[in-house]
Amino acid sequence: MKVQFLAAPPASAPRLVAHIVDQDSLPKSLDPVLAEGARASRFAGKAGQVFDGFIAHDGRIIRVALAGAGEKDAKDRTAALERAGAALTARFLTSGETALTLVLDGSGLSAEELAAVLLGARLRGWRYDAYRTKLSDEQKASLQRIDVVGAPKGSEAVWSREAALADGIEFTRELVTEPANIIYPETFVERCEKRMVGMGIELTVLDEEQMRDLGMGALLGVAQGSAKPPRLLALTWNGGEDGARPVAFVGKGVTFDSGGISIKPAAGMEDMKWDMGGAAAVAGAMLALAGRKAKANLVGVCGLVENMPDANAQRPGDVVTSMSGQTIEVINTDAEGRLVLCDALTWVQREHNPATVVDLATLTGAMIVALGHEHGGVFANDDALAEKLVAAGLATGDKLWRLPLASAYDKLIDSPIADMKNVGPRPAGSITAAQFLQRFIDKGTAWAHCDIAGMVWADKPGTTWDKGATGYGVRLIDRFVRDTCEA
Repeated sequence: MKVQFLAAPPASAPRLVAHIVDQDSLPKSLDPVLAEGARASRFAGKAGQVFDGFIAHDGRIIRVALAGAGEKDAKDRTAALERAGAALTARFLTSGETALTLVLDGSGLSAEELAAVLLGARLRGWRYDAYRTKLSDEQKASLQRIDVVGAPKGSEAVWSREAALADGIEFTRELVTEPANIIYPETFVERCEKRMVGMGIELTVLDEEQMRDLGMGALLGVAQGSAKPPRLLALTWNGGEDGARPVAFVGKGVTFDSGGISIKPAAGMEDMKWDMGGAAAVAGAMLALAGRKAKANLVGVCGLVENMPDANAQRPGDVVTSMSGQTIEVINTDAEGRLVLCDALTWVQREHNPATVVDLATLTGAMIVALGHEHGGVFANDDALAEKLVAAGLATGDKLWRLPLASAYDKLIDSPIADMKNVGPRPAGSITAAQFLQRFIDKGTAWAHCDIAGMVWADKPGTTWDKGATGYGVRLIDRFVRDTCEA
């Protein structure tokens, strides 16, 4: 959705005009009939409330919408403003209206507050209709543009930063939404190359032979059952001080997860196209960070495989050797994400020597059992890092909840014939997965693991997304970088 800033309403009088309204504060300039209609409809300006009606103006009929922003001094003011913008888009996206004029005269919004409204409006308007060929006109998205009139000084610069963030979120949603016959390791890389060309991001791609030479037996073991060859993709952005150690973000990119030989039940298996949500979040975040020229040294790594059960697939009971040299007994081929991540984590530490490593992965169903679809889980070997990630999640809505790591859980993944098993017993399933990953983190490296299994896909609309891909993780990473790397 396009956003443009205007000094005055467009020459052709707008048909749809919107105002942002604080709770219990209808604009004094509002047409009396419209104001009475709002009151009669119990519109009070609560966050996310929308009222619209029609008035006659200069011989034309104008549609006027009011979007509630809640209490002006509320602690969650930014989230409420995003909700106001999103509510406008949700109301008018398929209304037949093609443009919305947001009039700010007298609203008192700052440039940052306006950007929150616009971010909510743009994100809620994202749809992916590439494969829907029989939509009726009433079902098609019509709203294409928001014209902002009376914006405060500096608004365009602030919005430019948030627009880059929106680009990244939308790219992540695109990758997660695409079916597995379209997005697989090679095409994931191609899609990133296409979107990131000319942005200053250095792309490094390792193919199967290169990974075999490096000893990535864990990642390659997952991939060996698929006709689609694996890839390791690294996205490097050097926007900070020369020579400063980067922060690394590592994403699980299983572009389809059948479970392998330990095959999943058929019901719901189609959802496993989004088992690359961690890698998609990393790619989208790197696009956003480069788009706003982040003043930090960053590297994003995506371990990309497809997990399939052909005659060459690895078997339960196989032993693989990871790039770190540690051996893994594969008890369950459906616990594949940690096998992909462990080699990606080793590679990024050896190649880039990061000061901090954060991985994101749709790793365990146990995380959904524990936290549902309200929080991702975060495990960390560093308290300060965990606190910063949780704070970034609270600030953006990409919420995280910390869970424990402890040596007592290690015995659950000890193997009688190898250094470790890839899965423990059913209890503490998310914790043992994190304990597994921790064994591949170099001493002295601050590391956090974000299990986002319940967050990348939604079965019902949220505040800033429709049913489907949420784009979770991009805002988390972006805010973490803003607060800790650029502060």
